[in-house]
Amino acid sequence: MKSSAIAVSGLRKAYGDKVVLDGIDFEVAAGSVFSMLGPNGAGKTTTVNVLTTLLKADAGTVRVMGHDVATATKEVRSVIGVTGQFAAVDELLSGRENLQLMADLKRVRSGDQVVTRLLERFDLVESAAKLASTYSGGMRRKLDLAMTLVGNPQIIFLDEPTTGLDPRSRRTMWEIVRELVAEGTTIFLTTQYLDEADELADRIVVLSDGRIAAEGSADELKRLIPGGHVRLRFTDPAAYRAAATALREVTTDDETLSLQIPSDGSQRELRVILDWLDSAGIEADELTLHTPDLDDVFLALTERTSKEAIAQ
Repeated sequence: MKSSAIAVSGLRKAYGDKVVLDGIDFEVAAGSVFSMLGPNGAGKTTTVNVLTTLLKADAGTVRVMGHDVATATKEVRSVIGVTGQFAAVDELLSGRENLQLMADLKRVRSGDQVVTRLLERFDLVESAAKLASTYSGGMRRKLDLAMTLVGNPQIIFLDEPTTGLDPRSRRTMWEIVRELVAEGTTIFLTTQYLDEADELADRIVVLSDGRIAAEGSADELKRLIPGGHVRLRFTDPAAYRAAATALREVTTDDETLSLQIPSDGSQRELRVILDWLDSAGIEADELTLHTPDLDDVFLALTERTSKEAIAQ
């Protein structure tokens, strides 16, 4: 089991009477992608600000790479990098100058070599001498992330890193994230694109009204929401009728010779269905699994949490 890069316990933060974080707990495994999802006002930005030492919590403990964010601020800042929602590049400087400035500020040894390697890694060599103001949105995001990597941070906080990017640029950023994790970097990701969390995150927390509504892998979260089913399609009408008669709680479609069986998508349930078909000597021509996507999970969990908060 991977060690914890971030450990949060009982984290609380309020502004006057408004409770933003209501005692949340979670851990982020080292060398993984951890994604925090939630509607606007759920507390995502506040959480990131506390974890990156920009904001002090009212209660609870937060440790980043073993360092307490309240008492070891300097140590925490030395091991993290932060990329905000909007690229924080200086448009009056070239790409190379932006990177060199960051290397100078962090007093990185062999800064010129580090800058050159980052320009090559992010495919910015040809545009290195151009002003950042001439860069496309995707190039700015890549330069921003490259600047974050100066100094080799162990944990990188990515706040909506692909907002406004075209599909090609988004996938380029995804590949960069995967490469970083493969090298052992820990990524803390907030995103408004649920498919992005589904694609990248090893573990996801859904935050709603300052509380954690659910936590798990994308597949685990999808199984929390009803609506999943297995669809069996037949070409043999006799096999279709036999299966429809024998199986319970199925929805039939005589026109397409299809059966829809409620399922949470687990391996155990699939095995039960397949074993039954084998034992009955019935062969389906097509089996497809349908599970709720993260959009369904997000809407269901955040709506449920909001209703519970109102009821209290």
